[in-house]
Amino acid sequence: MNYKKRIVCLANSRKMSGRCVAGLEIDGEDFGEWIRPVSSRSTQEISLEERRFEDGSELDLLDIVDVPMLKPTPHAYQSENHLIDADYYWTKVGTFSNDRVQELCEEVESLWTNGHNSYDGINDRITEDEAHRTIDSSLVLIRPDNITILVQQGYKKREVRAQFEHRSEVYRMRVTDPDFEREVLRQPDG
Repeated sequence: MNYKKRIVCLANSRKMSGRCVAGLEIDGEDFGEWIRPVSSRSTQEISLEERRFEDGSELDLLDIVDVPMLKPTPHAYQSENHLIDADYYWTKVGTFSNDRVQELCEEVESLWTNGHNSYDGINDRITEDEAHRTIDSSLVLIRPDNITILVQQGYKKREVRAQFEHRSEVYRMRVTDPDFEREVLRQPDG
């Protein structure tokens, strides 16, 4: 272990056979840059074993955790990546108050270059070339307007999408938080 990063967990979403975890660095009472812990696997997801605490409990949203790191590993526009030291447990040091989450929201003009849509999405894609040219960070926490959660038949399976507005631009994106997705998929389509 070369260093630790203390973060408040703001993302713990599905990725391959593990999770994509990310959060804001905490330094005392101040919040710093986005941190995305990544593994040494080619797809960089964090396995259950890697995100489990020594007592066997698992990482939750809003957990404040110390993550042992080996080195920064920025990748193109994902400047937030840091390689974890998988030989050490993550340590939960507290829980961030849900009432304070809006303090962490950022004011950004645009999420990215809009106009690229997936099969059922709206403005949910960006070309790799545009990402390299226009984005230097891949994470942001916003307070969206007019959010609607949709349960619908996707290309192959039922899926959950969030449709919202940001600065009068409409977005419709897949929801990849497994706990929220599990709860919402119990509902009928609509």
